[in-house]
This record gives sequence, structure tokens and C-alpha cells, in this order.
Amino acid sequence: MDFSRAYWTPPLSPRLAHETEKDQIENRLGLNSLISLTDHDTIEAPLLLRTVAETAKTPISLEWSVPFGGTIFHLGVHNLPSGQACAIMEDLAAYTRNPNDGRLCELLAMLDAFTEVLVVFNHPLWTQKCVGVHRDAQALDKFLTCSVQFLHAFEINATRSAKENNRAAKLAEQYGRSLVSGGDRHGCMASGALNLTAAETFGEFVREIRQKQCSHVLLMPQYSEPVSIRTARTLLDVIRNYPDNPAGFRRWDERIFHPDANGGADRPISSLWKGPPEYVEQILGAVRLLENATVQRVMESLFRRGRVIEMNREIVIDVAGEAVPAEVVSSEALT
Repeated sequence: MDFSRAYWTPPLSPRLAHETEKDQIENRLGLNSLISLTDHDTIEAPLLLRTVAETAKTPISLEWSVPFGGTIFHLGVHNLPSGQACAIMEDLAAYTRNPNDGRLCELLAMLDAFTEVLVVFNHPLWTQKCVGVHRDAQALDKFLTCSVQFLHAFEINATRSAKENNRAAKLAEQYGRSLVSGGDRHGCMASGALNLTAAETFGEFVREIRQKQCSHVLLMPQYSEPVSIRTARTLLDVIRNYPDNPAGFRRWDERIFHPDANGGADRPISSLWKGPPEYVEQILGAVRLLENATVQRVMESLFRRGRVIEMNREIVIDVAGEAVPAEVVSSEALT
């Protein structure tokens, strides 16, 4: 296998992912829900959800990969106009395949012209090449100089550390932008960051961010867990089998894709072998030891050094030992 060309997809189908987020908001918090789900560089999931009556109002959204200055930035593009969403997606995908600085500004200006579209700078300090490595400051500055006038908010990312999120918050303040929540979870747990709003539609929420530049982020208790524990749980979700899930989401090797034997179309690796090699099963068996209750208690005692943002922009509360209650982050951009 050429691991550089392989990729994996989350264990939850779009419908199950939507239900997971809805359950947390409506049943755990007792609030009405507005849910925007994104995939990398595709709008297939929200389009699929919109064919079902219960999720017909799902915003058409994606996480857009933006190559720029030798790195890749990610923008959350939410609530595309339904009649033009597919054509816009083609334009965004064309840029990703063949980046051009001038074309980027044109595309961002086009998105900004839709008053109910929200463009969010996702995890601005995280690099795709190596988790935890700070992004090159020169590339970041150049990108923001080119694009910040079209970016409506910066993200508090529920899978990143509090230290990184606080640096992202300071960056947002530097450029006069609000902070909004981003789940970015690839496993089965609901998002650790949500937005509170009085808006009744997603379009109203967008106008609240863009025009009033006011955002209230709710950090859920799971965010207080150390990044290492959250990452381990996601890994366990990814390699677990789910016999009750829809077809294509049941076995871990149905959710990992790789070019076929001729280097052509991507196919689930379950179709490329009769069964996982023994050494792969041994590795996964070792990882699954993390599900053992005793092992989890040991991990928590070793790594529970989490940090939670309580912000008025820069206040950080250290958390040691027990989980803390959720905190509300109030972010009003300075203009």
C-alpha cells in the first residue's frame, strides 16, 4: 500500500453525524439546533441530507482546501446558495487543483458577495504536514494580507489544544474578526464547541456574525479533556467495526480508500484484499487495548493536564484532575 495516497472517512454516515450533533444540542442542552456539516472539498453530504424531509434545511457547506505559499489553508464555507452550490463547488475545486493567487482573491470576493454565506478561517495555526507544528508565519501573514477582507470569522477548533486556540483567538483579535465554533471531529463524539445564538435560521446566524460581529461559543465538557485522550478516542472510533451502521460504514477497512491495483480509481481497501494482513490486525489489536477501562484510567492520570479557554479574549484557566463545566466564550470583534 502507498500510504501517501490512502485516506480514510469517518465511521458515521452524514445522517448519523447530523443526529449525533442534534442529540447533544436538543436533548442534552434543551435548545433548538442549527447544524452545518462539512467534508473536505465536497458538498455531497449536505446535498444528500437535503433530500430527506427531516434534514431538508441543512446548509450546503464544505471545508475548502486552499493551497497557498507552499502550505494548505482550510476555510469553512457555509450556507452556499442552493441554486449555485454545484457550480461554486466546481470553481473551488478547480483552484485546489491549480492554485493561483489572483484567482483566490476572485473566488473569495465572489463568496463574500453572498450575504448569507459564512467563510471561516479554520484552525489557522495547524499544518496538515505535522500535527502540532506551528504554521510558517510568513506564509500565514501573506495569506491573511491577501484574504482577510473576505474572511468573516476565525475558528475555535474543538479538536485542537487550548494553547493553540488561544493563539488563534489573539490572531483573530489582531485582524478584527469574531471567533466561531468548529467541531472538526472525525469520530463518533459530538462536537466539543458550539455557538449560541438567538437566530432561527442559519442565514440569520450568518448575518449575526458578519454584520454584528458578535459570537458566543459554548465549550462542552469534553473539550476539557487533554488532546492526547481525545485523539486516542477518535482513533478507536476509526478502527472500530459498527455492524448496525449503513453499508459502507460498518468495517474499518470499508472506510479506508486506496487506488486500485493499476493506480486508478480509489476503492475501499476491503475490496483489494480477502482480509487484513495478520500484522495489521496485530497492530490494531494493540491499539484497541486503549479501550480497556484500566488503561484509560492510567492515560487520564498521566495526561489530564488539559487547558480550557474561558475568554475574555486571552484569559486561560488551567484544568487539572476533574472535568470542568462548559464555559462560554464571548467574542466581539474590535472595529
